[in-house]
Amino acid sequence: MKHKLARNLLFTLIGAAFGAAGAQAATPITIGVQAPITGQYANEGQGIANAVKLLVKQQNAKGGLLGHPLQVKVCDDQGEAAPAAICARQLVNDGVLAVVGSYTSGAALAAEPIYARANVIQTSDGTSDQLTAHGFKTFFRNAPPNSAEAVFTAQYFKAMGYKRVAVITDHSSFATGLADAVVDNARKDGVDIVDKAYINAGSQNYTPVLTKLKAMHPQAVYFSGYYTDGGLIKAQMAQLGMKAKFVGGDANQNVAFGKIAGSAAAGAVIINVPAPQDLPYPVAKQFLAQYKQAYGHQPPSVYTLTNADGLRAVLYTAEKIKSTEAARLIPALHHLHDFQGLTGNFSWNAVGEREGSGFVAFDIQPDGSYRIIYPASAAH
Repeated sequence: MKHKLARNLLFTLIGAAFGAAGAQAATPITIGVQAPITGQYANEGQGIANAVKLLVKQQNAKGGLLGHPLQVKVCDDQGEAAPAAICARQLVNDGVLAVVGSYTSGAALAAEPIYARANVIQTSDGTSDQLTAHGFKTFFRNAPPNSAEAVFTAQYFKAMGYKRVAVITDHSSFATGLADAVVDNARKDGVDIVDKAYINAGSQNYTPVLTKLKAMHPQAVYFSGYYTDGGLIKAQMAQLGMKAKFVGGDANQNVAFGKIAGSAAAGAVIINVPAPQDLPYPVAKQFLAQYKQAYGHQPPSVYTLTNADGLRAVLYTAEKIKSTEAARLIPALHHLHDFQGLTGNFSWNAVGEREGSGFVAFDIQPDGSYRIIYPASAAH
C-alpha cells in the first residue's frame, strides 16, 4: 500500500512538473500598441492597432512566436506627448517585448527615452529626424525620415517648374522639421520660398494666412502638417479662388483628407511612399485583402502598412535568431537587411533608420483615388 501511495505521489509530482513546464512554455509574449485611438488622428491609430491585432492573430495561428502565444496591449496616447509618456510607462509595466507606435513624432519622442531605459523595442512611423538623433538603440523607424522626404520634395518642385512656393506648417516637431528641411532643399535648387507661415493645428479657419499668401502669387502652397488641417486648407484655398497647386507632405496621405476637403480635394498633390493600392508587392496585396476581410474596409493610409512592417520585421528577426531576449534581438534588428516588407524591401541601420524606401508624388482624382505623377518611372 505504501509503495502504491509513493508511486501515485511520484506520478503526481512528475505530472505537476510537466504541467508547470508546459505552462511556462506557453507564457504569452505581449506586443504593445501606442497610438491615437481617439482624437483627431484616431483613424490612423485605429488602423495601426487593427494591423497589429491581425498580424498577432495570424502569428498565433502558426503556433505563436517560438512556442509562445502572442497577446496585444493597446494604449491610447491621442497623438500627444503627455499621454504618450503615460502609455510608455504603462506598457513597460505590462512587460511588453516591443511597442508599435506612435503615429505622431511628438508622441514617439516623448515615449522614446522611457522605452530605451527599459530596453523595450519601439518601432514607429514618426518621421522627425530627432527620433534617431538621440542614439537610442531600442528605436527603429518604419517610415522614411523628414530629411529624405525633403530632398525628394525639392526635386519635385524643380521637375514641375515651380519657382515660387509658399510653405505652411503647424508648430509640431514633425511639421516644423519637415517644413524647415523642405525650405532648405528647395532654396538649394533655386526655388524662391515666398513665405513660411505658421498655423495652430486644429484652429479650423486658415483664410487669414491663405489670403496673405494669395497676394504673393505662389505657384504652389506646400503644407507640412497633418491631413486634418490639410483638407481644410485645400478647401479654403478653393473658396478663395487660389490658383496655386496644393502640395502636401506625407501626413496628408489619409482617406479623411478627401472627406474633409470635399470636391476641392481633386488635384491636390501629396508626397509620400506609395499609397496602399499602389504597392506592387504580392505580400502587400494579400495583406490588404486580409485586412479588408477582417475589418470591412481598407486601411486609412500607408502608415497602417509601415507599422505592420515594423512588427513583421521584429517577429521575423526573433524567429531567425530563435530568441526574444532584448540583448540579442536589438543588435540583430540593427543588422536586418533586405527584409521583404509589405511596403517594399528595407533594412535597418546602426541608428535604427529605415533604408531602401522611395517616394512618389501623387494627385487626388475626383473619385478620391490616387494617381502617381512623379517620378515618371513610377507613374501608371
